[in-house]
Amino acid sequence: MFVVYCGVCPHPPIAVPEVGQAEANKVIDTQKAYLEMGRRIKESSAETVVIISPHAPVFRDVVGINGLSVLKGDLGNFQAGQVAFELNNDQLLVAEIQHQAQTLGLDVIKLGKAMERQYDLNLRLDHGVTVPLYFFQLAGVELPLVHVSMSVAPPEKLYLFGLAVRKAAESLQRKVAVLASGDLSHGLIRSAPSGYRPRGKEFDASIIKLLAGPDIAGVLNMDQNMVQQAGECGYRSIVMMLGALDGYEVKTDILSYEGPFGVGYLVASLEPGSENKECSLYEKMQYSTRERIARRRMGESFLVRVARDTLEKHVKGETRPDISDIPEEFRARAGVFVSIKKQGNLRGCIGTIEPVRSNIVEEVVANAISAGIQDPRFQPVRAEELADLEYSVDVLQPPEPVRHMDELDPKEYGVIVRSGYRSGLLLPNLEGIDTVEEQVSIARQKAGIGPDERVQLERFKVDRYE
Repeated sequence: MFVVYCGVCPHPPIAVPEVGQAEANKVIDTQKAYLEMGRRIKESSAETVVIISPHAPVFRDVVGINGLSVLKGDLGNFQAGQVAFELNNDQLLVAEIQHQAQTLGLDVIKLGKAMERQYDLNLRLDHGVTVPLYFFQLAGVELPLVHVSMSVAPPEKLYLFGLAVRKAAESLQRKVAVLASGDLSHGLIRSAPSGYRPRGKEFDASIIKLLAGPDIAGVLNMDQNMVQQAGECGYRSIVMMLGALDGYEVKTDILSYEGPFGVGYLVASLEPGSENKECSLYEKMQYSTRERIARRRMGESFLVRVARDTLEKHVKGETRPDISDIPEEFRARAGVFVSIKKQGNLRGCIGTIEPVRSNIVEEVVANAISAGIQDPRFQPVRAEELADLEYSVDVLQPPEPVRHMDELDPKEYGVIVRSGYRSGLLLPNLEGIDTVEEQVSIARQKAGIGPDERVQLERFKVDRYE
């Protein structure tokens, strides 16, 4: 066992005496629980601490990991700049987490100086990390750190991150402690930072009860409306941490819970015990996914079957499928995009805006191989992934010029953005793309066209096959 300790810790700067002064005494239970958690981390023989924070740069559907070699931060934003930290980053573990996440179908990106400048990110240690570190160091914990950004992906995807950490720890034979930094509801009382949230106390009580069980499946299946209405910042970090415990018996100890300022501060210790495959949510999710994919493949369309058969045979080194009996409707020529997903995440997407081959089927065959092997955003599809992939094929109708943005609709129309020799295309009805502005902005980015450059817009409809 290489994940040797897990925990949930809040991050109120006011708990640090240099910040809170006399007010720090109002969270004395949290302070004591921090020190106890630090003692347990030290006794666990952990060699690296992974802390997941909601106040690091946050992305949708992607987990970011700080890639700087030395991690620095302080509490200067809270008038205590003298409370400063400098820790080594366990970059081998970062790289292995990234690798293991990819095998699970989860996108993890390493954040470095170039991305910090390009996207105006702040890679200094945030208070979601520095506050607990303050107390852990008082308890004698002096270990390398991995600084992780919480993601806003669905719970089942977040859970995969913790599993990737565990697999990385096992691969490197590195003993690791995984901590979820996050506060519970920010609306427990009228004077709370986000005002009173009627469901705040309900959320806090529910997640504490579920963790105490522990009922890990219950945490993932919590009412997401309640989670949103609670005004919390810890739920997703907790789900990400819980994946590291997949398939193990777990002993939970609620070390403290209090909320004197209207924010719920939970400190909880979760220690892995013996392996028990009956406790593996991942295995159950995998089974459910494969059942769903099997049902989908039983009813897949002709073009999707062509795309899947083509890529599978190509990856296995077999002769491409013989498609001599082409239905009349697919003997025409058209632009075609082939999209591949794994665990709900994009795994590849390549297409042609205008036809370049003799018919739609030939277009699908070529683009299926390109989507699986040549998409520069992803590593080539491997044979062991084939059973987990889902495909869709979009046949493009001829594009038409657009004079005004109000002629676009991201659910009905795809968009083509052109500026000189550069062009970018975005298909219609994509998950997470809800506005015209988002659609055009992403198409600009794909083409390398700046936000202030003049462009010509075109729209098109597609016939989507699944």
